[in-house]
Amino acid sequence: NSKLSCMQIYYYEDELKDEFSKAKIIPRKIDKNYDYSQKTYLKKFLHRFCYTVVAKPVAWCFLKIKYHHKIIGKEKLKKMHNSGFFMYGNHTNAAADALIPTMVSHPADTYVIVHPNNVSMPIFGKVTPYLGALPLPDDADAAKNFIKEITEKITEKKCVMIYPEAHIWPFYTKIRPFTESSFRYPIQNKCPVMCFTNTYQKRKFGKKAKIVTYIDGPFYADSSLKGKAQKVELRNRVYEAMVERSRNNTLVLATYIKKK
Repeated sequence: NSKLSCMQIYYYEDELKDEFSKAKIIPRKIDKNYDYSQKTYLKKFLHRFCYTVVAKPVAWCFLKIKYHHKIIGKEKLKKMHNSGFFMYGNHTNAAADALIPTMVSHPADTYVIVHPNNVSMPIFGKVTPYLGALPLPDDADAAKNFIKEITEKITEKKCVMIYPEAHIWPFYTKIRPFTESSFRYPIQNKCPVMCFTNTYQKRKFGKKAKIVTYIDGPFYADSSLKGKAQKVELRNRVYEAMVERSRNNTLVLATYIKKK
């Protein structure tokens, strides 16, 4: 990789748990009273307006102008037009990661599994559910509603997006060793998995980064395996595809050093 620019140095202890987001938000409790569904006419209208009329054009413009965003392998998603599916991606950019899934899965609507922080902001937190945010539940009753909503989205042939690394590491150019826990969702719903890998590459002119997103899949769970082994096997194939794509990074914008 070419170290043309180093914006920041980060020191970490645990690749699975360390968080480098600068946002300081007190998360609300996602309990049985949290309404995951958008069944009323008003909520359906707000989702369609916020997602299609506002979010998609804003996402396209922002990504093209700031990052010269390019998607490679989008033709692989044609197989998903008649099926709901899960999408997994690496988590390296607070702003872009909120927008790229919408561009990648188009024309399918995307619903993103998020930390409760994303629906806890004073103003924007009221909007994010209409943009497709599905916050992780905090108790058993909320978990039932959460699982039910995910199943409905897959039945409706939507895309459910998961960032398995869970925490943002800005401009990180490798893939962190995420666990297999989030792969229970596609197995439970018996549906395919896609993944994308965002890479930072040098532009032809200037030193700023462009983001190139590589799409891989579909991946299907191995029905000959059971329980944890099935989740681990599916996770490993997705992880290996993302690691291979991460080798296309050509621009280092941040350095990560493990604490001794």
